[in-house]
Order: sequence, then C-alpha cells, then structure tokens
Amino acid sequence: MAIDEIRARYLRDKVLTASPAQRVVMLYDRLGLDLTLAQAGIAEDPFAAGAHLSHAMQIVAELQSSLDISAGGPAANLSSIYGYLINEIIAIRGGDHDRLPGIASIVSTLRDAWAQAAEQLANEPNVTAAAGAWVG
Repeated sequence: MAIDEIRARYLRDKVLTASPAQRVVMLYDRLGLDLTLAQAGIAEDPFAAGAHLSHAMQIVAELQSSLDISAGGPAANLSSIYGYLINEIIAIRGGDHDRLPGIASIVSTLRDAWAQAAEQLANEPNVTAAAGAWVG
C-alpha cells in the first residue's frame, strides 16, 4: 500500500469516527491552513492563493449550511459571522489582501472555541444531544 493510500485511509477513518463537533474543528483546521497558504502565496503565486481562498470559501459555506438556524442563539450568530467571512474572502480575492489577517484571527478564535466545546462534549456524554442545535 502506497503512503498516499495509507494517509487517505487514516484521514477517512479519522473523519468517520469523529463527533460532529470534532468534524467542525477539522473544518476550521483546514480553513486556517487555506488562509495561511493563501497569505504565503499572494506574492509568490497568486493563482495558488486564489485556489486556497476558493477552498476557504467552500469550507465557510459548508459550515454555514450545517447550521440549524431555527434553533436561534449561537446558530444565528454563527451564520452572520460566516456571511461576513465569505464577504471578506471575496474582497481578498478581489485584491484587498490587507483583510486576510483579520479573518484569519476570527477563524482562529472560532476554531479554539469549537475545540473547547468538542472537548467538553466528549467529556460530558449527556450534553451531546444539545450540540445538534449548532451542527445539523
């Protein structure tokens, strides 16, 4: 088995065995990586930077679509934040690169909050049902 196949199997198994909150953290991890790679590539390879920004936008759209807005509260607030992030990524793709550190900071803060929530949910099994309001 080739190393790429082993890596793909490991990642697939990791996703399949993760809780919904842990999957959200994984999405944030990849979103942060895309933003970091876009920042690094803006000066060197604008095409690659654009590809990372496009992928970042897809991740934010996925996060937004996974929300149960009817639950209100945090889901509605997160939806607004995700809308803001999408608008910022569009502006960055249009050449306003100074906005990138700001959204990277927001993504990092949200990722840390989700990681903390995922850890708390993993340690308190009775709370797991309540997480469904945040992640559909």
